[in-house]
Amino acid sequence: MSPEKHLLDWQVSQTIAETISPLLSQLYRHKGVEVLLFGKTLVNAATIDIIKTHRLARRYTGTALTPQQTLPLIKALAEMELSPCRIDVGQLAHQFWQGRDDEHGVKDFLHTALIGAMNGETVTEPRDVVLYGFGRIGRLLTRLLVEKSGPGYPLRLRAVVVRGGKKGDLEKRASLLRRDSVHGQFNGSIVVDEERKAIIANGNYIQFIYANKPEEVNYTRFGINNALVVDNTGVWRDAEGLSQHLLCQGAKKVLLTAPGKGEIKNVVFGVNEAVIEPQDTIISAASCTTNAITPILKAINDEFGVVSGHIETVHSFTNDQNLIDNFHSGERRGRSASLNMVLTETGAAKAVAKALPELAGKLTGNAIRVPTPNVSMAIANLNLEKGTDKEALNTYLREMALTSELSAQIDYTESTEVVSTDLVGSRFAGVVDGAATIAQDNRCVLYIWYDNEFGYSCQVVHCMEQMMGVRYKTYPTK
Repeated sequence: MSPEKHLLDWQVSQTIAETISPLLSQLYRHKGVEVLLFGKTLVNAATIDIIKTHRLARRYTGTALTPQQTLPLIKALAEMELSPCRIDVGQLAHQFWQGRDDEHGVKDFLHTALIGAMNGETVTEPRDVVLYGFGRIGRLLTRLLVEKSGPGYPLRLRAVVVRGGKKGDLEKRASLLRRDSVHGQFNGSIVVDEERKAIIANGNYIQFIYANKPEEVNYTRFGINNALVVDNTGVWRDAEGLSQHLLCQGAKKVLLTAPGKGEIKNVVFGVNEAVIEPQDTIISAASCTTNAITPILKAINDEFGVVSGHIETVHSFTNDQNLIDNFHSGERRGRSASLNMVLTETGAAKAVAKALPELAGKLTGNAIRVPTPNVSMAIANLNLEKGTDKEALNTYLREMALTSELSAQIDYTESTEVVSTDLVGSRFAGVVDGAATIAQDNRCVLYIWYDNEFGYSCQVVHCMEQMMGVRYKTYPTK
């Protein structure tokens, strides 16, 4: 291929991606249809991102997929009467183009593949959401909910509850939402309404409520009713403490973004979200590490059987640690997080059993906090009932990432050049590093990357949708 042909091909792809972009917005804003490409959302994707995402096809299917091939399908989707849902156009395009050399019959193909997405039930009434706390997870949840906002998406972020309220507080919090040292600039516009104590993010009016404890809040004063309160402070982790939110007028349910204690249901979406019942008022979304490892452990246990294992977590430091040596109630956590690897405990291995009871008593765990601000790794050293090798194990995990019911939680890479910063912004609970996999007979070692902030926040949003009855199906069905 001549040098000129490379440039011409790129320009063609760029032009087609520019055509695709408004169609994606039309599908999402007007029909509530979120278009994915091999699990990666294309909502609000830039032209270059659309092209880059198409290159994932070779990783999953072994064959190339171009914007030229997905455009006819996306055009046809825009003309169909669809109910709110999630559609993986990458998988559909792969199925459609197998054995074909033209786009004849694309409409018939889509009507067959998406029959369940046409004229289905829709949730039209908005569902109010309140964030109690505005730290790392709170601000990322805000970004995700604002990104998803539109006529077809019922969850509405109505308010954020924080302590303080001194002069300049709101502007400071808006600035933290606008700029993030790890996750970059906010994708859109943020306006501060100081008089009414609110932030308007991409047109979403978010009331800031200043309170030192839940009992001081009356949500109905702000027109908020039957709200889901997402507690991301970690101050209360048991039913008694979290029940304080339910005593507030306008609050109906509570979701904790930390491991719950006692009888609280700990949910890892994709694994045990079916335990969430309509009458449940308090649910935990478990921890970032538990969410990262549990879907992959379930996949391994289903196919090979897990006899026992140890999970070692190499975890980025968190706000709970000290920047420099100072008093801390936790062992070793008083030492400088920016200068040390800090050995500490993690309950993630034991917590797996709350979402996956068949692994109860089979796993141990420890954690090493390291001087990086985000993205962690879990190393799973497992003893299996059924023997395997690296190639067979990786092939299975790659299929789990592409076609299984866990495909929204598990991602897979075989790049030998991937490092932690490459995973910043990953929307998956965990990413299997296939190049590092070790497998021999009945033993394997898996290396699992995860964005402990953003990937976990995506899992939290899935739980929010399940609790509020607005979880939409993904097509094509597995």
